[in-house]
Amino acid sequence: MEENNDRDREEVYSERVKAGKRTYFFDVKMTKSNDYYLTITESKRKPKDDGFYYEKHKIFLYKEDFNKFTNALNTAVNHVKDELMPEVDFSQFDREEEVGNEQVSDADSDLKWD
Repeated sequence: MEENNDRDREEVYSERVKAGKRTYFFDVKMTKSNDYYLTITESKRKPKDDGFYYEKHKIFLYKEDFNKFTNALNTAVNHVKDELMPEVDFSQFDREEEVGNEQVSDADSDLKWD
């Protein structure tokens, strides 16, 4: 039986989003048949004995579902922003993070959902 191991796939592009105690990875990968898919990984650092480990959860998103996924995500986020929490200024959560010696703003990211 062939093992379906995500690590065997070629990574084409990767974007990292730090969010408090969590980090999200958006990785575009190529299949053996030269097709592309996206993995979204949530990584959370957890204490363990005298050290720590990373708890990871992964979603595989295939090209035929890209539009449905982004539409549903945008609809859900906009519902929270516009209907449930219209009084909140969500721009207050835009913050700069340091990558190497360079300041990078979350608002300047190429990753846009809408």
